[in-house]
Parts: sequence; structure tokens; C-alpha cells
Amino acid sequence: MTTPEYEPHRVSHLARLNWLRAGVLGANDGIVSIAALVVGVAAATTDINAILIAGVAGLAAGAISMGLGEYVSVSSQRDSELALIAKEKQELIDQPEVELLELQTIYEHKGLSAKTAKQVAKELTEHDAVRAHLEAELNILEAHIVNPWHAAFSSTGSFLAGALLPFLTVLFAAPEFRIVATIIASIIALGATGAAGAYLGGSSMGKSIVRVMVGGAAALAITFAIGSLFNTSVG
Repeated sequence: MTTPEYEPHRVSHLARLNWLRAGVLGANDGIVSIAALVVGVAAATTDINAILIAGVAGLAAGAISMGLGEYVSVSSQRDSELALIAKEKQELIDQPEVELLELQTIYEHKGLSAKTAKQVAKELTEHDAVRAHLEAELNILEAHIVNPWHAAFSSTGSFLAGALLPFLTVLFAAPEFRIVATIIASIIALGATGAAGAYLGGSSMGKSIVRVMVGGAAALAITFAIGSLFNTSVG
């Protein structure tokens, strides 16, 4: 019987998948936000300068908002995790026997016998007490504490990557096809992000694609209708 290989980087791989999913969501936000914005403005006016100004402003505001929001959110998470780690380390210094019993109890609740749980807790504590308690009690790995700057740049970059497609389409498409081309390009791109998100998450690809495409189409229809109410290019 072949012994299963130990996979020390499994958690790291899961973390990368989470970042990839976050990147897909950021790109999806960029597509919807900027496509809806420029389609709405293009429906109101054919003035390319007005569309350009609105698009650039939307790109800047959206990217800053995404990056700052992610930085603040992940910073709060990081602070909480670091506080929990510091607390656990101090408890191991102040009351090691209590912590050992606590670890044993955790493994008993997972189904091990009292004798086996005690032995497991003892061996894990001797090997790396801090890691043993962080994993068992808090499901935290000290080496994989989230980085707020990484999250902020990732979120900003993915938003811009998604937003550039509708922005460039509305700028370079022929005036008479500007809105239609932007809508088509955006819907196709949303289908791609929906498929990517479903693949990474292991969910139904068809449902995910339909969901994001319908949602994006609805957003574009609403902003197009609003822009049409203020159309200044006729007459």
C-alpha cells in the first residue's frame, strides 16, 4: 500500500485560489462599473470628450475605492489575527498545562480517544506548540497571515484589468456602433469572468455565466435608459 504524500503547501495553494477568485471578482466589478458608466454617458451624449472624462474618472474612483476598501478590510483581519496569535503565545507561557489539556480536548471532540488525543497533543506541543494551538483552536497559520498591501494591489489591478475593456471599446469603436460594441464586449467579458469564477470555485459554470451576464446586462440597460433620458445629441 502506497503511503500518501504529505502536502505541506496545501494551505498555500488554497490561499492562492482565494486570491485568484478575488481577482476574478475584481475584474467583474471593473467590467460592470465602467461599462455601465460609459454606456450611460454615451446614451446621453455623443461628445467623446465627455465620455473620456467620465471613463477616466470612473477608472480612478473605482480603482482607488477597491484598493482602499480591500486594504482597510484586510488590515482589520490581519490585526485581529496578530492579536489572537500574541494572546495564544502568552497563554502558552503563562499556563502551558491548561493549554495542553485544551489541545487534548479539541482532539477528543474530533473523535480521538482520550489516550490518543493526549498523546497527539503532547507530541504536537513538543514539536511546535504555537503552531499546534493556532491550527487547532483558531485555524490560523502564522506564516500565511494576510497582507493588506498585497490585497489592495491585487484588487486594484484586477479592477483596472476588467475596466479597461469597456473603456477602450467605447473610445475606439465607430460612433454609430459605440454603445452596441461596448455592450457586446462587456457581456462576453462577463461570461468569461463567470466561467473563471465557477472553475476556481468548483461550482456550476453554466449558472455562474448566466448569473453574471444577466446581472451585467441589467446594469447596462438601466444606465442606458437613464442616459437616454438626458440625451443632448439630438436636435
